[in-house]
Amino acid sequence: MSGPVTSNTGAVDTGAVPAEKDLVEAIARELSARKTLDDLLGVKLLEMAAGYVKMRMTVTDRMTNFYGSAHGGAIFALADSAFAYACNSGNRITVAAGCSIEYLAPAHPGDVLTATARYRGGVGRQGIYDIDIHNQEGRLIATFRGKSHSTKDSILPEAQALPPSE
Repeated sequence: MSGPVTSNTGAVDTGAVPAEKDLVEAIARELSARKTLDDLLGVKLLEMAAGYVKMRMTVTDRMTNFYGSAHGGAIFALADSAFAYACNSGNRITVAAGCSIEYLAPAHPGDVLTATARYRGGVGRQGIYDIDIHNQEGRLIATFRGKSHSTKDSILPEAQALPPSE
């Protein structure tokens, strides 16, 4: 399978069979239609495939701490959103079982942060995802690791589940 490529609908062309591409796009539409913190923060979905997501957020003045740099909670929210989309991209309702974040460099108002989430592996209904957050200059701002737990329920009940790609 080739890497994901953004389609003109904002979803991802995974290079997979059309049924898989259609399912990933339907899941992206379903999750994006729900009103969440992402809307408040201006988080945008750029790419999505089974086990993979790329999202973007521009840091605003309202997202800063009292030192003038991006609040850790805003950066965490971007990473957590990418984690949520990535671990739900296979059509299983999936929740966080735990996560951690390492802040490596500050971000400031006007910075455009991109979070890239990737499935790293798992056993049974447990999964591990790594999310890197870079600014517009490619500087690594933070790394996030999430542990997921998938339920037996589907996001789109009429569709099959997809295995995440590593």
